[in-house]
Amino acid sequence: MVIQIPKETSPRPFLKWAGGKSRLIQQYIPYFPKSYKNYYEPFLGGGAVFFYLQPSAAILTDINAELINTYCCVRDHLEELICLLKEHKIRHNKDYYYSVRNNSVGTDLEQAARIIYLNKTCFNGLYRVNSQGKFNVPLGRYENPNICPENLLRVASVALSHAEIKQADFTEVLNHATNNDDFVFFDPPYHPISETSYFTAYSQNCFSKKDQELLRDTCAELASRGVKVMVCNSDSEFIRRIYTDINFETYKINASRSINSNIKNRGMIHELLITSFKDFYLPTQ
Repeated sequence: MVIQIPKETSPRPFLKWAGGKSRLIQQYIPYFPKSYKNYYEPFLGGGAVFFYLQPSAAILTDINAELINTYCCVRDHLEELICLLKEHKIRHNKDYYYSVRNNSVGTDLEQAARIIYLNKTCFNGLYRVNSQGKFNVPLGRYENPNICPENLLRVASVALSHAEIKQADFTEVLNHATNNDDFVFFDPPYHPISETSYFTAYSQNCFSKKDQELLRDTCAELASRGVKVMVCNSDSEFIRRIYTDINFETYKINASRSINSNIKNRGMIHELLITSFKDFYLPTQ
């Protein structure tokens, strides 16, 4: 059961993340499984689905080491992290931003504060690294960025307090999810629907067709165990085909695409929500 609490105190993403699902949650609600005990999210990102569902037991993973370190610090060392963010807020200006962006050394806490600071002040809240793995997003145009969202971080910390958080490849979930008490939500890098939509700079590695097929195979193995699997991805012929091959259900979701090098390609598009199960309440047509 989802606990309904006032919006201002509801846990929600404290990082803006490309492909984040906050705006799509309402469309996802009818398709979430009616019951499960353990929740797994192998592409954590901004964690919108986790924060909405507030599961009592969760394993949250991502291949991005900086991201995972940030989540761990929000969970385990919140007060120290807030102090560092308040210092960033006081010192924030253009020169300071680029100084912080160019300095990736420091303790785990300092690195976590750096990621949150850059996320709140960089262009469009975009996480992007170059071929050397260095964050390279320019400064955004914000008059008063919310560098230290203290209340948001506090409720997020509470929500994360019972979750296991670790850096891992998405296939690691095969070592944990074993039966129909388990629910796995996959939000991978999307397969491109055009060359200009191919966003691969989330980590230093491109998520290729072979990776998409490996993810499909992972989903098929989980489903064979009775695990409830949900995947979101682009509405492309390739994605439809590889999941139809394993008899998963596909549903269209309306989404707004705001990150594209060509402004004409921004706007409303269709995405796919893919499930291994039908244990949900279908929306009224």
